[in-house]
Amino acid sequence: MSNRAQDWLNQSRRDLELARHAVAGGFHEWACFASHQAAEKCVKALVAGLGGEAHGHAIVAVVSGLPRPEQFSPDLLDAARRLDRHYVPTRYPYGFDRGAPRDYYTAQDSSAAIKDAEAIIKFCTRHVS
Repeated sequence: MSNRAQDWLNQSRRDLELARHAVAGGFHEWACFASHQAAEKCVKALVAGLGGEAHGHAIVAVVSGLPRPEQFSPDLLDAARRLDRHYVPTRYPYGFDRGAPRDYYTAQDSSAAIKDAEAIIKFCTRHVS
């Protein structure tokens, strides 16, 4: 099996680019989801770079499976937790009692999600072999 770390990393960067485009269009729920995807894929790039394979979508769970999860600072783990909250409710109306995701996500949310994803991507990029 080939090492796909660079492929995961490239797609991670592309997803972050999509998040920024979504913000520009006012699609804050999608910016939050794309930020989650960017961070998830970057962490999977790190796992692949170490010769592993990660499954699932919870960034925190993928990080906990790293050989040295303690390398992720508490701040990065908090960023991962915040991003993990965007996996389902950004896309599905049943994430809220009423209304659609678009009714709940703001520019502040998307800005914070992008910032969290950028921090995780920066860390992972430095450690992907």
